[in-house]
Amino acid sequence: MAMTTSQSANLAILQGEARRGDQRSTHNVRPLSQAWRYGATRRLALLVVLAGCILLVACGFRMKGATPLPFDTLYTNIEANSAFGAALRRAIVASSPNTRFVTDAKQAEARLIQLANDERLRQLSIDADGRVEEYELNLEFSFQLVDSHGHIILPPTFLRATREIPYDDTMVQAKQSEITAVFQQMQQSMIDRVVRHLTAPDIIAAFQNADQQPQEATPSNLEPVSNDPAPTRSPMWGVPSLNPDSGIR
Repeated sequence: MAMTTSQSANLAILQGEARRGDQRSTHNVRPLSQAWRYGATRRLALLVVLAGCILLVACGFRMKGATPLPFDTLYTNIEANSAFGAALRRAIVASSPNTRFVTDAKQAEARLIQLANDERLRQLSIDADGRVEEYELNLEFSFQLVDSHGHIILPPTFLRATREIPYDDTMVQAKQSEITAVFQQMQQSMIDRVVRHLTAPDIIAAFQNADQQPQEATPSNLEPVSNDPAPTRSPMWGVPSLNPDSGIR
């Protein structure tokens, strides 16, 4: 049966669309081996990310944020009106909003006791003329945490930070400001480390089981201590020395 011209045209259009559809289907079908490789790559990437997260957790890494302490009242012998003491209080309250500081140790559920805090500036290197070329900044801080009955929640802990800074005796005032700023940065870093120790899971568990913890052999000194450096009559790094091992306190 002969087809009319219009029928022939319609048939040609349908055949053309069918061929284009076959071509699109061919392009959209991913070879099995390529799809398998793509899936394997994604699974491998996921395993790497998961392993990294597990490693960070094992190393004690935690996202910075609120970590409530198991006690609501805290006393510390670090003076509140010192720069170090004020910054430490802000950091602890920011991490544990329900915790408040009290000025009477008898009213506190826990006591954060500073055992030592020392800032030192040491001459690290000198030139042929005996002039200081580089200083080493040292910050040492030790503390402990006990409950109201003298149970040791966090035993005496020693933290240390060291920084090196070049020195130019033609820019004494500028270097004095720089060293002061570096010491302040070291103090803030030290405060962050103290907060991480206090909010560690084992410390929280120790406070919750305080009766099982050892007691202090000697009661802690609860007298307030200041951490601000004593004023000096002249810059302590202004005079060069031929002894690179000498420490300046």
